[in-house]
Amino acid sequence: MARKNKLRKFAEILAFPNVYECYSVQHPVLVGAGMEPVDLKGRWQEQHFKNDHPITLELACGAGEYTVGLARLFPERNFIGVDVKGNRLHAGAKDALEQGLHNAAFLRTRIEIIDHFFAAGEVAEIWITFCDPFPRAIKENRRLTSPYFHEKFRQILQKDGLIHLKHDDDGFVKFSLQSIASDPRCQLLLQNLDIYANMLPMTELSIQTLYEAKHLAAGKTIKYLRYQIG
Repeated sequence: MARKNKLRKFAEILAFPNVYECYSVQHPVLVGAGMEPVDLKGRWQEQHFKNDHPITLELACGAGEYTVGLARLFPERNFIGVDVKGNRLHAGAKDALEQGLHNAAFLRTRIEIIDHFFAAGEVAEIWITFCDPFPRAIKENRRLTSPYFHEKFRQILQKDGLIHLKHDDDGFVKFSLQSIASDPRCQLLLQNLDIYANMLPMTELSIQTLYEAKHLAAGKTIKYLRYQIG
């Protein structure tokens, strides 16, 4: 039953006008609705969103709750949720369509090749919300706040572009702070190690993913970092 449901989602997402997919890391080409090849690098505003509003990415977006929530809160901005799992993206993409959120889109790809799909300076901000922390030291380069990914992000972010990190994992947040501190080009702008201890400093932090709700129910504290990578 689960397999049939997953196949149904894959079939449906192929027709969604707000989803783009890359099927090969070795040959990073995007296809849109109906499997039509598209080239959106440097053209997301013009060709997809049909406006000149700034673009924010949510990386490892899962079911896209944050992408949809941000799009609802900020109609004057464009948002793109990125994840490698199409069956996860299905929920967010469908919600965005049903809610008429034309400023929300989704990109199915591995984040390691994100620079193939955005031009230099095309992205204004990045959100990283409850991504896999990859706790084993042997996999630290797969952590989205590692120097490896910071170099990837530098290729697409505006010079003063922001990175927002919201997470519950103490080890991952500690690693992220060390990664920021060890790079002279990085600047930590805000650090809050328990966002619910007092009044939330930003409206967008009130958006909760399924994972966040589970972590809160388990008594974990939610941390937030805002920084620039230069």
